[in-house]
Amino acid sequence: MEPTRAYTAFDGSRRIAAGPLPILLPKLKTWTQAHPGHPPLVFDDETGRQVDFDLRGRLEDVLERALPPAAAPGPGRPKLGVVSREVSLLPRHWEWLEDQPSGASAALRRLVDEARKSEPEQQRRRRAQDALSRVLTALAGDLPNYEETTRALYAADRPRFDALIAKWPADIRRYIATLASSAF
Repeated sequence: MEPTRAYTAFDGSRRIAAGPLPILLPKLKTWTQAHPGHPPLVFDDETGRQVDFDLRGRLEDVLERALPPAAAPGPGRPKLGVVSREVSLLPRHWEWLEDQPSGASAALRRLVDEARKSEPEQQRRRRAQDALSRVLTALAGDLPNYEETTRALYAADRPRFDALIAKWPADIRRYIATLASSAF
C-alpha cells in the first residue's frame, strides 16, 4: 500500500482517524486497544474500498505489515519511490522507445502523463462517483434518503445530494462531502 495515500476510519457514524498510513495506523491501533470488539471500518479515500489492517502485535509490526518494503537495490530510483517493473513490448515498440530523447523510461513516463491528462472528465467523475457510492453503501446504507442520495450522485445533482445528506451524522456528512468534491 502506498504510504502517502489517505484513509479514513469510522466506528459506526463516528470518524476515529484519518490520514496516510504512518499517521492513521498508530491512531487506529490505540483506538482498537481501547475499544476491543469494535472493529472499525477503514476506507481508502481514493477508491472508496474498505481496507483491513492486521493490528496485532507492536506498532512497529503493524506498520511493517501495512507499508511497502524498502525497494531492493537495482534499477529505478528508490529514494524517489521509483522501482523497476517489467514491461512487455514488441520489438517495434522497443525500437521506437530507444530512439526517444532521455531514454525509454522518460518516454514511457511522458506517454502515461499525457494519457492521464487527456482522460475524459466524464471517466474521472465516474470513478469518483463509484468510490463515493461504495462509501455511501457502507456508512449510510441504513440512513434516511440513502437511495435518493445515490440517485442524486449519479444524476450529478449536487444541490439535491447536499440537501439529502443534511441531517445525517456530522462525521459521515463531512466525509461524504469531502469525497463528493471530485464526484460532481
